[in-house]
Amino acid sequence: MKSTLKISALVVAFAGLTLGAKAQTTTSTSTKSAGSNGVVLSVGVDAGLPSGNLSNGYNWNIGGSLQADIPVAEQLFVTINAGYNSLQGKTDAYGTGLTATNIQLLPVKAGLKFFPANHFYVQGEAGAAFALNKSDVGFDKSAAFIYAPQVGYQFPVGGKSFIDAGVRYEGSTDFVSKNSNSQVNFFALRLAYAFGTR
Repeated sequence: MKSTLKISALVVAFAGLTLGAKAQTTTSTSTKSAGSNGVVLSVGVDAGLPSGNLSNGYNWNIGGSLQADIPVAEQLFVTINAGYNSLQGKTDAYGTGLTATNIQLLPVKAGLKFFPANHFYVQGEAGAAFALNKSDVGFDKSAAFIYAPQVGYQFPVGGKSFIDAGVRYEGSTDFVSKNSNSQVNFFALRLAYAFGTR
């Protein structure tokens, strides 16, 4: 939990420094995201690789997500994200010779997204991941706290439409009480179609 707090504090501090530095310069209208005058919606595919101890039992992650970016200031958005992740078990998980059961999660997150440069953004989110097959994978908790720092770029494809490509690290607290090996941590790529609503 201490490392979670440290990472969260670093993301918030980085966002604050970026905002402070940006406030000292004039803002060009070209440094806006898709639909920056209104809500931006996106639907994406998520794929990732487990990290830490999880990588000994799981090969990769696949899923999808929906996200809404709500403008609150120039180049700053509040994000709301919900999705589905399925971590695919290895056939020789943790050297046991057994196949690990896929972990199925429903992550729900909220956070901030800031554009310090044209189409480039930094994003930090936190929330909860709900285990959809808790008993099958041996979890004693139905949910865990998650955090996800991310960087990305929005590629214009015409009008208010963009391809949003982001890379993130997503980490969790324990799904099994007092067992840090039950954390679900992974690096992921999100490739989404985003469009402004106004």
